Amino acid sequence: MLNLTGKNALVTGIANNRSIAWGIAQQLHKAGANLGITYLPDERGKMEKKVAELVEPLNPSLFVPCNVQYDEQVKSTFEAVQDQWGKLDILIHCLAFANREDLTGDFSQTSRSGFKTALEISTYSLVQLSGAAKPLMTEGGSIITLTYLGGVRAIPNYNVMGVAKAGLEASVRYLAAELGPANIRVNAISAGPIRTLASSAVGGILDMIHHVEEVAPLRRTVTQQEVGNTAAFLSSELASGITGQVLYVDAGYEIMGM
Repeated sequence: MLNLTGKNALVTGIANNRSIAWGIAQQLHKAGANLGITYLPDERGKMEKKVAELVEPLNPSLFVPCNVQYDEQVKSTFEAVQDQWGKLDILIHCLAFANREDLTGDFSQTSRSGFKTALEISTYSLVQLSGAAKPLMTEGGSIITLTYLGGVRAIPNYNVMGVAKAGLEASVRYLAAELGPANIRVNAISAGPIRTLASSAVGGILDMIHHVEEVAPLRRTVTQQEVGNTAAFLSSELASGITGQVLYVDAGYEIMGM
């Protein structure tokens, strides 16, 4: 029933085989989508090589660098989509970053530069990429981002990233309202804690995972594949009536009071 054959999907944020973005890319490929992958470029080209080797089995037809802190790279990414595909159907936004020192200690001591960096990469980039994708989604589309419970509740050591995720979730609603008339849906997946390169910067991440395993109704946390399954669903016509929402994929942890 879930068929993405003929759909062009651009996936951002793959760093390694533990990335949630990697789990999403795998499930989109399994559903038949034509994939494009962006990677974060570095001077030595290590990330390009690592990501290229990882995604090779998915046979992406587009593989481009994109650092969202540089407008020209965002522009060139979507020019490549236009030139190679002509249209875009699915955009997966899996981008988040905060300085490690801003994820520990007192939130009130967050630096001005650290605050700006976290919000620019983790929040504004969704707005920026959605604006670039809009004219290419000529047949409608689905935009999906990743958030976390720390955007609506105070989570130890999440600090400025919680503010960034709160802004991200608000951005989902405003983008959904703007893009809905063009049949472009915008949603967020709030995943439970998973060991990834990004989450390793959050102090006590293993304690958080163990806590979820003890408290969540399913008595476990979730996998990248489960998040990928939800993203594939939201990308498909099966979710044609869903937009502006935050879907929790966290083994039910979000519902618990204690």
